[in-house]
Amino acid sequence: MAAPTTEQISEIRQAIARHINCLSEGSRMAKRRALDNIRKETIGKEPKYDAEVLQGVLEAEMKPIMKCFGDPVDKCRELSAQLIQDFVETIPRPAEILPYLVPSIVIRLGNQEMVEAAEELRLSLVQLMTKLVELTGGRIAPFLDDFIKILQRTLVDPFADVRRESCTCTCKLARIIPQHFHMQSESLISPLLQTISHQHSKVRVQVIYTIGDVLQFGNHKPMEKVISHLAQRLFDQSPQVRLAVTKVVGGWLLDFVDRYSFHHKLIPLLLTSQTDELDEISGKAKQLWIDVGSKYAEENEKELKDQMDFVDPNIELPPGYTERPNLGCRTLIFRNMSKILPGLLNDLKDWTITNRLMAAKLLHVLLVNAEDHTTQHMAPLLAGMYKACSDEETEVVHRIQKSGELVGFYVGPEVYCKLILPTVQAAQGPGVLMTFASILLGTKRALLKSYLLDICKTLAEPDVCRSEEKNYQTQLLSCVSSIILIAKEDCADVSLELFTVLITIMATAREDGLKNKVKAVLTDLAAATGHEGPASLYKKHTKQVLDSFQSSYHQWTNFSVERLVFDSLLSEAGEAVGDLLEDIIPILETNLKPDKDAELRLKFFSLLSRLVMSAPLTLDSKDRFRDFSLIVVKTMVLPNCVWHAGRTATAIRTTAVSCLWALLQSGMLTAKQLDSIMDDLQVQLLSLMEDDSRSTRLITVRIMQKILASCGSVTFDPERLHQLYMELLKRLDDSSDEIRVAVAKTFGTFFGCFPDDYNVGLYKAHLETLYSGLLVHMDDPDQTIQEAVLDVLKQAAKVQPSLLIREIESVRHKHRSFIYCDQLIKHAQTLMQQQ
Repeated sequence: MAAPTTEQISEIRQAIARHINCLSEGSRMAKRRALDNIRKETIGKEPKYDAEVLQGVLEAEMKPIMKCFGDPVDKCRELSAQLIQDFVETIPRPAEILPYLVPSIVIRLGNQEMVEAAEELRLSLVQLMTKLVELTGGRIAPFLDDFIKILQRTLVDPFADVRRESCTCTCKLARIIPQHFHMQSESLISPLLQTISHQHSKVRVQVIYTIGDVLQFGNHKPMEKVISHLAQRLFDQSPQVRLAVTKVVGGWLLDFVDRYSFHHKLIPLLLTSQTDELDEISGKAKQLWIDVGSKYAEENEKELKDQMDFVDPNIELPPGYTERPNLGCRTLIFRNMSKILPGLLNDLKDWTITNRLMAAKLLHVLLVNAEDHTTQHMAPLLAGMYKACSDEETEVVHRIQKSGELVGFYVGPEVYCKLILPTVQAAQGPGVLMTFASILLGTKRALLKSYLLDICKTLAEPDVCRSEEKNYQTQLLSCVSSIILIAKEDCADVSLELFTVLITIMATAREDGLKNKVKAVLTDLAAATGHEGPASLYKKHTKQVLDSFQSSYHQWTNFSVERLVFDSLLSEAGEAVGDLLEDIIPILETNLKPDKDAELRLKFFSLLSRLVMSAPLTLDSKDRFRDFSLIVVKTMVLPNCVWHAGRTATAIRTTAVSCLWALLQSGMLTAKQLDSIMDDLQVQLLSLMEDDSRSTRLITVRIMQKILASCGSVTFDPERLHQLYMELLKRLDDSSDEIRVAVAKTFGTFFGCFPDDYNVGLYKAHLETLYSGLLVHMDDPDQTIQEAVLDVLKQAAKVQPSLLIREIESVRHKHRSFIYCDQLIKHAQTLMQQQ
């Protein structure tokens, strides 16, 4: 067989000899034709030549063909590269031409400056390299250095397809000669990491798989450098890139030789993939994690035998979970938690939202696998959760809250209360309370019961529950809601503490929305503790809350939180107020003393007025307030009606007299009570009629009318009436028409108080002054005032009609119109005829 083969080789060489010569000396077109003809006479010849014959031809004529690799014409280089590749795929021993072929490729691709300018030709040469690796197998080893030198350049080639093909070549090289590749693999990591962020997702995918093989079959040292880059790819917009990371990391955790050294680095990546938004990726990650755990358990079977043999069949799972992580998964997390957790908590503080969100998702998965081993890491874990709960991104906060529920499920209150309660007392931060609320929500009722009193007492401490910051109040309310939801009927033992917290939040809240939420939680508390509703809760606890003020209410200021709580408590307690007047009145009396801060008195008068206006439902719900109403007037209202300079003092007088008006309107002051204080009351009211405030004057006039109507001639003897009318006449000259009309109405009531035995002769001078003063205003420019005064004088005529007629006749000529004067005279004459 040897002779014919040699003869065939010679024949073929003779047939292509001229073409071979053209490759060295011919023109551009001649070279192209020569390469085409060489192909026709060798690879493309029909019938096909024996592979051994082609092997001999190539070995003999390879050099001139290889020279075309450096031809200045792109087409010639392309044809020569394709011709060589076709030969390589055909001949039986391609390894024998490696000493000639590889150096030529190195010249084109392996220099510091890329020699081959055409990107399609660089792709062809890299594809040729891939074929050589596939076809020569282990015999490529002596040329590994050359291949590495080339791949270092082509892995960062500007042409994306060259990078992808270089990745393919690298993977094959790593798998075929791992024992040799190991020595050189580290030098490929840097170019691979430069390419991992390439704009084409297909390139990124290929690079990730290549990194997987390079580390799996090469040097393990670069793992530390690679992991951070893979972690960044978990944020990639391309699902295929994220899937590639998941598969590579999962593969390492299953088969990487030194995987135990890198568990704490690789596990977070695989667990993070479990939270991916695509089911394909998350499902793959979960399955890989199960496989990793199973394999770990098998490898450590002796060590874990007891745990394998004694499995609690009744183990309880967190709400929403139907399957427990396997023993290997749980053990892996337990043994690596101390290494994983610090970095994760640090990522929760990262400046980028995506990193924080990814860390929050990872924390949840980590806790699912850690189970009760979380206990050992509570201190740093809680600190990180406190901070993360203040995150501006709502999704991050939501994930942390869900993690908090897991902490509450797996870690008993005997552990977390020792850590959280002191922090709640010391740190006025909403993040602490939000974390606490979520942990409480995950706690089992039976475990929580023993610690319920300590928890609620802490929340009810003044330093804890009296913050006025909205977010803090909201989270404090969440803690109470969690306790009620979990503890249910057990809340009966801590009803007072929870009620105190809720009423304090309501008192300090500035927004109606939050106050409405508090009312809703009060309803829940009432239901949990067996009460019919919030009213029943107020009835039970208002007295206890008021008792807590006994030592402090003398020192209250406008900024005292206790004052706010007192205000809200009485405003919401309804009928319960009527049972507690002995406790309430002293507090009101003390804080309405004239020496108290003006702002404080204004707030208390406002509260008192509201309560008086709704007296049947509050203060007088038990028909007992009349016993205290006189105290209210004597010790609270009248002392604050005394004139003092300044706007604030004016406001207090207005508020105080408004409160008196509310008392009279509600019928809480009897005529007998008014009579007992009339001397002081009348003096003060007459002074208030001249007050700077229009509102104060108006209300005072109306109060005077009400008192006159209530007390009548029994209280108002002629002497008191005479003291009053001069001030009323002055008010008819008031700048406010509304006040003047009110004064006219008051005069109407005033004349109704004249006793039947009024001595007209003795008090003639007073009547003349009254009649003449009123007649002046019957000629007022305002018709309303004229008509009002006319009505008053018609009533006044009953006292002494003849005197009124004389007074009218003496001024009639001065009036603009005689109509009202004539009407009044006629009315007085009628009265005289009736007498």
